[in-house]
Amino acid sequence: MPSLFKRSLLPKLRGFPLATDAIEVLCGAAEFRRCLLEKIAQAQHRIYIVALYLQQDEAGQEVFDALHAAKAARPELDIVVMVDWLRAQRGLIGAGKQPGNSAWYQAMTQSRPTHVPVYGVPVQTRELFGVLHLKGFVIDDSVLYSGASLNNVYLHKFDKYRFDRYHLIHNKPLADSMQHLVEHGLVASKAVHRLDLPNLPTTRSLRNEIGDLRSRLKHATYDTTAGQAGIGELSVSPLLGVGKNNPLSRVICELIASAQQQLTICTPYFNLPLPVTREINRALARGVKIDIIVGDKTANDFYIPPSEPFRIIAALPYLYEISLRRFAKRHQRMIDSGQLNLHLWRDGDNTYHLKGMWVDERYTLLTGNNLNPRAFRLDLENALLIDDPRGQWLAPRRSELEEIFRHAKRIQGYQQLQTLVDYPEAVGKFLRRVSRVRVERLLYRIL
Repeated sequence: MPSLFKRSLLPKLRGFPLATDAIEVLCGAAEFRRCLLEKIAQAQHRIYIVALYLQQDEAGQEVFDALHAAKAARPELDIVVMVDWLRAQRGLIGAGKQPGNSAWYQAMTQSRPTHVPVYGVPVQTRELFGVLHLKGFVIDDSVLYSGASLNNVYLHKFDKYRFDRYHLIHNKPLADSMQHLVEHGLVASKAVHRLDLPNLPTTRSLRNEIGDLRSRLKHATYDTTAGQAGIGELSVSPLLGVGKNNPLSRVICELIASAQQQLTICTPYFNLPLPVTREINRALARGVKIDIIVGDKTANDFYIPPSEPFRIIAALPYLYEISLRRFAKRHQRMIDSGQLNLHLWRDGDNTYHLKGMWVDERYTLLTGNNLNPRAFRLDLENALLIDDPRGQWLAPRRSELEEIFRHAKRIQGYQQLQTLVDYPEAVGKFLRRVSRVRVERLLYRIL
């Protein structure tokens, strides 16, 4: 580990030992949905669902119905659903005034004899400045981990899908650790309230409680006392982070700094934090081959075709492309040599939501962290770090990467990426105005 990390976290991480067959890589969103519903139906003692949102649509209803059916079949089953407090109380962006998913949760509780509590976690008093971005479903002694939330497109309910990563990990200590954080670190907080019950408190009335929760979360960690440090075998370590210079962000930077031969990075929104960019530049300087896979702007979940009316949110994919073009231009020499490879993912009108890293043939990071300034400073994030020092899990790892690269095309040069003059008129007009008033830098910090 480079000496610039005076208090390096990576060597000190405690991991839970894993058998090689304890990690399953699921192939695609439809398989993820099938596995989730199957595991819910088979659950014997606990189901803890944590996601940014559980959407009121056909796939969301399917998940909610499955949870109620499991509770009816086994009343002793411990079920907790946890979503972001603010996200649950607003409608979809650009869809006009809507009551939000919380009204649906309440209707479900009132109409069913069984109870599936849905808790809202307010990470900040405004959604713009931080949300619950934790991932991972604990079902009995397994953890189903993905960056996906729960709706039609994430679960490939109909024709379209949003491509993500999907892993099923059979490990009781890991499941216990993740449940413990939810139960004692979140549900027990005075800031956290059930969204499926009427008469919700206002966010304003919870300002002090929210501030206290965020302060405690900055010092919170997953309980890994049942794990081992430096075990030399295949293992998994859960990581948590919120706020500036948090442990998860530090480990991400240390992972990049540890790379000696190969580094692969996935992010759906190309807007790298400065510490990540610095470590990538250092890795390139020491000869590491780097692949970065991002979504084509048309595969961004905020993309709106030019034929449709312009909304401000539609400018986001273009801002990410501008950022990618600048990065490519600065590193064109490395692209030409083949040391740096930038890939655009696109598969029809489907969208791309992958996050994570693969470091040499040792580390694999599963995370919902978008590797952007917002993830590094504002949102509550987590990750699972798989450490494979003996190369016991290389075949499934390679298979996942092959599937990701299947719809990815390498950029030969920055000139392949469009500029402002190529964008739809409404998008170009908005971005020029943003640039003139110098708020572009602020936008990149909160996107």
